[in-house]
Order: sequence, then structure tokens, then C-alpha cells
Amino acid sequence: MLDEHVDRRLRQILQRMAPTLTVRCIGDPDAPPLSASDPDILIWCERYDFLLVTNNRRSMPSHLEVHLARGHHAPGIFIMNVHHALITTANELILIWETCTVDEFEDCIWFLPISGRW
Repeated sequence: MLDEHVDRRLRQILQRMAPTLTVRCIGDPDAPPLSASDPDILIWCERYDFLLVTNNRRSMPSHLEVHLARGHHAPGIFIMNVHHALITTANELILIWETCTVDEFEDCIWFLPISGRW
């Protein structure tokens, strides 16, 4: 799931590089609507088992903390480095998708690139 503030070109890149990867964006007909609250997005991701890709470094950690405290879970959250090229983010997301299991990221926030420095 791509947060609504993530550049939509990332979806195009991901779909071109990994056509079998399911990518949803906030605002899609089968996704939370535009301007959905972060807590509602986390509930949706939990219900439909989608990882969240966002650039919301400021409030997403506290939203996740509250979400978990309420007994919920999150498949995982990836926070992008907006200073990196979209292709860099896409390559890392595809590598994660191809080589990791979903439970490796459950209830955690990961900063992309995972192997890089901020």
C-alpha cells in the first residue's frame, strides 16, 4: 500500500519491474480513500495484509505504537528516504518482496534503504 503522499511514479516503476507484485495506493477503489487517517490506514493494512510504504516519518511511529497498544498488528511499515531516487526505493522493495517473508516485518517500522545511511 502506497500512502497518498508517496510519488505515484513509484507504483508505475514497481509494476513495470515486478508485474506480479500487488500495489495499491490510497485513493484506489479497493483501498482507503484519500485523506484517510493514519489509524484507519493501519487497520486496512492489517485487515488486508498489506505492507505500508510511506514518507511519514513524523507521526507514523506514534500511530503504530497506539495501534499495537490496542491489540492490533501491522504487516509492516517502510518509511522512504525522500532524498533517494524512486528507482532505488523500488529496487529495495522488490528485493524485500522476493527474498523475505512477510512476518519478518510484522509490527515494525523499517527505514529505506535498509542497508543505507540517513
